[in-house]
Amino acid sequence: MRLQPGYEIKAKPGAMAAMDPSVQIQGKILFRRCSFKKFFTGGQMAQSHFTGPGEVLLAPEVWGDIVPIHLDGRTQWHFGKHAYLAATRDITLNTKAQSLGKTLFSGHGLFVATATGAGMLFVQALGSIIVRTLANGEQWVVDNDHLVAWTANYNVERIQAGGLLSSVKTDEGLVCRFTGPGTVYIQSRSPEALCNWIAARIPES
Repeated sequence: MRLQPGYEIKAKPGAMAAMDPSVQIQGKILFRRCSFKKFFTGGQMAQSHFTGPGEVLLAPEVWGDIVPIHLDGRTQWHFGKHAYLAATRDITLNTKAQSLGKTLFSGHGLFVATATGAGMLFVQALGSIIVRTLANGEQWVVDNDHLVAWTANYNVERIQAGGLLSSVKTDEGLVCRFTGPGTVYIQSRSPEALCNWIAARIPES
């Protein structure tokens, strides 16, 4: 990103790969006054702030796509806890508490991150990013480990053997059933599957 004088972007701490010496950087961890109430209601995310003039190169931790999402100032976006890379200065990032059912089954922990405002949100993925825009009432079923960002409403369900979806407990995986209108970004690779693949190839000591 090439920043004009005085223009600021924010990014995930540790995302900077290189920058011009004219760029000023400041780290902000906004959870330092975390109270018990804030722990359960969410709060703002840790950020590194870069102020121009100059160029900043950002890189994710894993190999995969980086995609800019344009926020129009009206629509709230949700994204997975590992999907965030950077945002322009007028984007507000927060964490939003999920319902108990979604907390237990979605795989995204107690909070889902949200982005509001007008500007650009940059998300990262493991592998390629696939985008699906859902019409009103249209549904799409996504493995929760592949979620990146979304605006559509969703319910969390278990998937049974044979591909039938049900809320009944099984030993199969968990999925999110999205219902339009809205947009859903997913990643082509599963972080959990990658971890299992690596673990199976590490020699036992």
